Amino acid sequence: TGCDGVGTKLELLLERDLLETAGKDLVAMSVNDILTTGGDPLLFLDYIGIAALDEAKITRLVGGMADHLEACNCILAGGETAEMPGIVPEDVIELSGFCIGCVEKPEMIDPSTIEVGDVLVGYASDSIHANGFSLVRRVLAEFPGELDDAELEALLRPTRLYHDVVAGLRTASVRPKAMAHITGGGLPENIERLFRGCGADLEIPAWELPGIDKLLAHVDAADRFHTFNMGIGWVAIVAPGDVEKALSAGPGGVVIGEMVPDEGVRVKIRGER
Repeated sequence: TGCDGVGTKLELLLERDLLETAGKDLVAMSVNDILTTGGDPLLFLDYIGIAALDEAKITRLVGGMADHLEACNCILAGGETAEMPGIVPEDVIELSGFCIGCVEKPEMIDPSTIEVGDVLVGYASDSIHANGFSLVRRVLAEFPGELDDAELEALLRPTRLYHDVVAGLRTASVRPKAMAHITGGGLPENIERLFRGCGADLEIPAWELPGIDKLLAHVDAADRFHTFNMGIGWVAIVAPGDVEKALSAGPGGVVIGEMVPDEGVRVKIRGER
């Protein structure tokens, strides 16, 4: 099961009338978590809280959800729309999403099989996705005009669904030792909770996203790794012999490191001192 929302990114999406993106983000945040188990998403439920029913807005939100759900063969089974004047402000919409998936027990991903020498393959994110936007909003408030419209729209792109990567791994007969959706806490926290008694040294490519350098210029050099996905939205940990197959499992695949005896996750950008 998965349950999530869009976080404070929703404020910027509503300001810019990007309702379809909000719907896609809502789906991806729960579906991607289901995928990390080795399972398939089966059905999705949504909750929408709004001051006054607005058919056009709700239709656009649900349309975004439906697009992402169709892409990963998951159904929108139902949901709840609550009209709450006086509780939900007129310019705000509350969103929550809930997903149920299924996996045969023998096919479940088992992170306890991770060993020193296993390789971490990362897959590119499409944007900041739906985490770290409290910091983004603070930077935008303190440095108005720092990002132009095109750059801000790039940062607000929908969260990528990684069902294609998971399907590609299956087709290539690769069973990952573990998979992680890189959300709040960034690469260190989302990866470190997968294993005990070992660690990982990561070296990732520079993040090629319009406007990201301007944003990160106002973020502490260490905090950026614990706040943003830094261009890597999904990680699969695989045996060394499966690396080449894993790299071709989905677009944006790149080796980002390997498991080492020293505990903890250390991240640096390739070519950066």
